[in-house]
Amino acid sequence: MIHGLGGSWRSWGPILHDLAREREVIAVDLPGFGKSPPVQGEVSIDTLARAVTEFLAAEGLTGVDVVGSSMGARLVLELARRGVVGSTVSLNPGGFWQGWERRFFYTSIAVSIRLVRLLQPIMPAITGSAIGRTLLFPQFSPRPWRLSPVVTLEEMRSYAAAPSFDELLRSLAYGPPQEGAAPRSLPGRLVIGWGRQDRVCFPVQAGRAKALFPDARLHWFEACGHFPHWDKPGETTGLILDSTG
Repeated sequence: MIHGLGGSWRSWGPILHDLAREREVIAVDLPGFGKSPPVQGEVSIDTLARAVTEFLAAEGLTGVDVVGSSMGARLVLELARRGVVGSTVSLNPGGFWQGWERRFFYTSIAVSIRLVRLLQPIMPAITGSAIGRTLLFPQFSPRPWRLSPVVTLEEMRSYAAAPSFDELLRSLAYGPPQEGAAPRSLPGRLVIGWGRQDRVCFPVQAGRAKALFPDARLHWFEACGHFPHWDKPGETTGLILDSTG
């Protein structure tokens, strides 16, 4: 399980226990996020992919099935393209924006992280209130008042503390685009999930992802934003279990 930009393994909280009833689950903190120290030098999808590849090899996990969210969803696509992992579930992956979408992604997230850092002293009160979550998370969820106070507080704490956030954000927005995979070249099944109401990676980008990964099956989450495991935990769990193992 590979979290998104700024997050940690705790981002998967709404679905971890249900998944663990059926699978052995390994949820990691990527370098520079959560409790993992940053990589040396450049922070990019390429350097994170190499770091995860080394981790998998060291732990005897090469070929394991993987699930990623947002930036982590792009990262698992890259790992699948490189032949490092098995079956892959990619939830609302970044990296498929064009034109103004690229600038929108960078600017909206850059402004948001500055606000999140400023609000840290009162973040428990904000995330603990349905009104506070509604005001803070409309870009991430169509029903932010329903989100977990615990998960959202942990996520905002992780965003603010992540030393690699700013560099990786710029690399995601303005670095090399995501490469695709030729038909029948992937080592396992690939499912790309997308929320119909994603306001971070717009749904139109799903078609571009499918064009670059023609073997992928596209799954749409209705009434869902950028994090299906937050908005649709039961459906997300079912998709992962059906697509892995």
